[in-house]
Amino acid sequence: MADTFLRVEPGPLSRVILNRPQARNAMGAPALEELAAAFSALAKDPALRAVLVTGEGKDFCAGADIEWMRAGGRMTPAEGKKDARRFFDMLKAVDECPVPVIVAAQGSVFGGGLGLLAACDVALLADDAKLCFSETKLGIMPAVISCWVLPKIGSANARRWYLTAELFGAAQAVAMGLAHEAVPAAQLASRAQAVAASILKNSPQAVRTAKAAISRLAALPLDARAELAVDTLVRLRSSPEGQEGLSAFLEKRTPSWAPKA
Repeated sequence: MADTFLRVEPGPLSRVILNRPQARNAMGAPALEELAAAFSALAKDPALRAVLVTGEGKDFCAGADIEWMRAGGRMTPAEGKKDARRFFDMLKAVDECPVPVIVAAQGSVFGGGLGLLAACDVALLADDAKLCFSETKLGIMPAVISCWVLPKIGSANARRWYLTAELFGAAQAVAMGLAHEAVPAAQLASRAQAVAASILKNSPQAVRTAKAAISRLAALPLDARAELAVDTLVRLRSSPEGQEGLSAFLEKRTPSWAPKA
């Protein structure tokens, strides 16, 4: 892929690298389209096991490109809606990637960068990262990203951090549910690799099925949830990978899908 914003390294563990460090990896229309296209392409790879998202340079992502946002404000309402939809389409492509998406973020993680963080499955932060829902400083608000941020942090945290646009740190992000871990900056890459290694030890089919089922289960009433859960368990345990995993455990051996030591 001939990228201007991204570097994509394909493989069972694919890497998607924000590669515009001179602009603090700020995202404009071309970047959003590249990200959406990259994740759509990766989603079609049956050998894909996980994706790791990182950013080159000292900052993971300073948010949306201000010139792009300002230009959008001069469009007709119809044009502006189509333009703004690019952000939603990108985050949806990340969210709907059929395998786990791990993000390891350092430095500044502002605005739209927090949306990208929230759309990923596992979020790791350098412990000295600085985060901010900075939109209200610019006369706008965290809008599109709220589709992914609000389910994680809830309205009480949004009332504080959206409305004040204060800086907050990695520990606060973990406390509010926006990230899973804060780790020393020097260990961020190795910790992300360790999380990916844990995923690669698991059944590819089970991981994909579990990711797809999580949001569906949460949205269903109890009886429908039970029906889906039972049907999914029956299907998985009778599948070739289910039988292989259970047999490997009983026989005290490594299952066929796991990397060999």
